[in-house]
Amino acid sequence: MDTYQIKDLMVPISEYATVSEGATLFEAYLALEKAQEEYDHNKYRHRAVLVLDQHGNVIGKVGQLDVLRALEPNNANYELFEDIRKYNFSAQFIIHLREKYQMQAEPLTDICRKAGQVKVEDLMITPTEDEFINIDTSLNTAIHQLVRGSHMSLLVTENNEIVGILRLTDVFAAIFHTMKECEI
Repeated sequence: MDTYQIKDLMVPISEYATVSEGATLFEAYLALEKAQEEYDHNKYRHRAVLVLDQHGNVIGKVGQLDVLRALEPNNANYELFEDIRKYNFSAQFIIHLREKYQMQAEPLTDICRKAGQVKVEDLMITPTEDEFINIDTSLNTAIHQLVRGSHMSLLVTENNEIVGILRLTDVFAAIFHTMKECEI
């Protein structure tokens, strides 16, 4: 792994999908779609959008799971499904109840239309201290940081400025490439 450096594996911030604070989820989707079209098609596609403040600083990230959470109903009845887990009902029974409840819910197109108007700052995850890594840090340390925090990516810094994003998928590909070379 000594042959790979973080700067070689990271996606520069200029090539990543970004939106400004105040953007809607739909605008974030359009930014993600545009970034994926422009990104090298031989690499893994982007799975998140970075949210920037008025000064261009990264203040958060909206990932695929965050978008799906926005589609979930936010009412008291739905929370009951989570509460009944403590009574040891089977996962299949709870899924059946949810499906029955959701049949009475709004159509998916209506849910998506509403979710598309949600502001990204209402969904975004604010990066924690362990989601930043200096560009000069070893890849071994980056791997440890990804694993320890169960992170899908790390924000790469240089001189206290975010310059890129180190994605788990790119590190994973580098590891398997190294394994393949070792077998020869």
